[in-house]
This record gives sequence, structure tokens and C-alpha cells, in this order.
Amino acid sequence: MRLVRIGAAGSESPGVLVDDDTVVDLSDVVGDYDENFFASGALANLGDVVADRVRAGRTEPVAGRRYGAPIARPHQILCIGLNYSDHAAETGQAVPTEPILFTKSPNTLIGPDDDVLIPRGSTKTDWEVELGIVIGRHSSYLADEAEAAASIAGYVLVNDVSERAWQMERNGQWSKGKSAPTFNPAGPYLVTPEEVGDVLNLRMTLDVDGRRRQDGSTATMIFSPAFIVHYLSQFMALEPGDLINTGTPPGVGMGQKPPTYLRGGEVMTLSITRLGTQTQRVIAAPAS
Repeated sequence: MRLVRIGAAGSESPGVLVDDDTVVDLSDVVGDYDENFFASGALANLGDVVADRVRAGRTEPVAGRRYGAPIARPHQILCIGLNYSDHAAETGQAVPTEPILFTKSPNTLIGPDDDVLIPRGSTKTDWEVELGIVIGRHSSYLADEAEAAASIAGYVLVNDVSERAWQMERNGQWSKGKSAPTFNPAGPYLVTPEEVGDVLNLRMTLDVDGRRRQDGSTATMIFSPAFIVHYLSQFMALEPGDLINTGTPPGVGMGQKPPTYLRGGEVMTLSITRLGTQTQRVIAAPAS
């Protein structure tokens, strides 16, 4: 299934896409795709509800409507750094022996086609196409990767927008350069694992103003989604609806020769196989 939230920012309605042009609205049976929804196990029964409504003709067109992030603001956004072998080589850093963990503020989450705002004082705002994991149930001290895989509600396309000067040059944790408002576009939909198929064989691309900057594959991931979820559960409790950004392939602005960063006025277009496409306008920082 492809879960969506459609409508104006702050007033999105949950639904499921029947095809690329049609949605089944579920706002009368699902409050939102949030922690309570995933914790309740309601996702397992959603397919029957959708099938009944399709048979009854209770579908709506999606043309011209805004896609919000496919999940409500999560309890936490966790991120894995340097999780692609070719990206680690691009940055000149050693391949990690364990996942590198950092966090993003949950209020960075926006819809897939919403504007990305360059923060005041930024000089090195960058892009990162990523595979996101959404946690489907409370997960702590998971026994193995099989149990971790069963804890994954689905996958989502993410742009892990980053301010490199704040991330790398201002001391402390990477979160400084990751948590500005609008720095985590997600969607257009949350795709359940059975529809994604082989999660380690998905093409990932990102263009800036029509020029291909990233063209990679989840095949070069160092740590798989199941490994990441199992690993993190040994250090913290993962809650239903939590979002985990799993790293980016090569081609980020920091890795260009010379480095290239967003200034405002650009358009980013990114996609992952079976997870859809995003398009964001980049808005320059306001004058101080």
C-alpha cells in the first residue's frame, strides 16, 4: 500500500492511493498516521477497508491537491551518516565499522513538494536523497534482524537537507547543521515493505535545476535497514511512527569539485524507485 496525507499544511487527511491518480480517503476511520495509529496495529487491517471502498466507488482524484509528509510529526527523526560506501569514498572518510548516529529536530518535517528555506546566515546548504524507514511498533532490544524487519511499517523518500558549515565547522554534533525548518521533506507516500520489494536494489536520483547530481542505489548501503533498526534498538526505544533517515549516495554538493551549494532560486527533483518523486523550490534566506 501507499499511504498518503493530502491537504493544506496542518490540515492533511490520511488516505491510501489506489493508483497514481486516485485516493481513498480514510479520515473517518483514521485520525492520522501518527504514533497512535501505528501502535494500534491498524495498518494490518487497512487493506480491507480500502478494498471495500474501492468496490463501493468511494474514491477521489488527487490532481492539483497538496501531498503532505505521509506521517504526522514523529517522536524523533534519527539519521545514519556515511552509510554508503561510495559516499564515504567521496568525502575522503573511512567506511564506518558501526552506524554513525545523529538526530534531526522533528519540526524539520515537511511535504515532498513544499519549499525548502535556506536559513539565515547559511553559506553551505546542501542536498541528500535518502531512504527513510518508518517504525511500526515499539522496538527495544530486538533479538535479531528478522525481528527488526518486522518492526518496519514502510519506507519513504526523504531529502536530508543539510547546512555543512554548521554541521562540520561549528563544533559539537551534526544536528546543528541538520535541524533548520524545512530541512526534511518526506513523501509523497509511505510504501509498505511488500510493495517496495528488495529494499537493497532501489535507484536513487537527485537533480538540481535539471542537472543530475546524485545517481546511486541502495545496493551500496553499508548497513541495511534491518541492521540499522536492530542496532538502534540496543541503545534506545524506537517508537511507532519514528523516522530513520538511512544515509545518502555520492553526489552531494559538498562532494562536487569545486563544492556547490544552494543559494536560493534552484529547484531540486529527487526520486527513489517505487517511492515516488519530490520537487522543491529553494528559497533564499531573508535579509537580516
